[in-house]
Amino acid sequence: MHCPFCRHPDSRVIDSRTADDGLSIRRRRQCPECGRRFTTTETASLTVIKRSGVVEPFSREKVMSGVRKACQGRPVTEADLAVLAQQVEESVRSSGIAQFDANEIGLAILPHLRKLDEVAYLRFASVYQAFESLADFDSAIEELRAHPNEPAARGARRDTEQGE
Repeated sequence: MHCPFCRHPDSRVIDSRTADDGLSIRRRRQCPECGRRFTTTETASLTVIKRSGVVEPFSREKVMSGVRKACQGRPVTEADLAVLAQQVEESVRSSGIAQFDANEIGLAILPHLRKLDEVAYLRFASVYQAFESLADFDSAIEELRAHPNEPAARGARRDTEQGE
């Protein structure tokens, strides 16, 4: 790590602490050349591969905006959406993989959205899983009735991707 003051190519870590609920590490460093101290923040990067092949960093805001339409008119607050986005990020990070397809992010959203609001879940799933008929809605509703208070069943998902 280069010193931001004198550009010396090395520094010594004085103190390390977790930040952002354990998602990053804050380090206090000291330059052995000029003796000045500075702070760095380290995070493990999460990237998303879109269908077009473009790779971009994971964004909680994009998760929130993707789910916001499904929650329109429902008793879901911005704080609820922020918590959902955090839960989705935690679930994908817990896998230990640093790069995900956009489709996998959508699959990670479904169980959290189902817990938050079942109507919003159906709306999101209908677009994400490309429902084509009333039968698709019927089977999704039957799944909700058969397994109340459970995350979305894996067998009820399709392998199609949501448009981006």
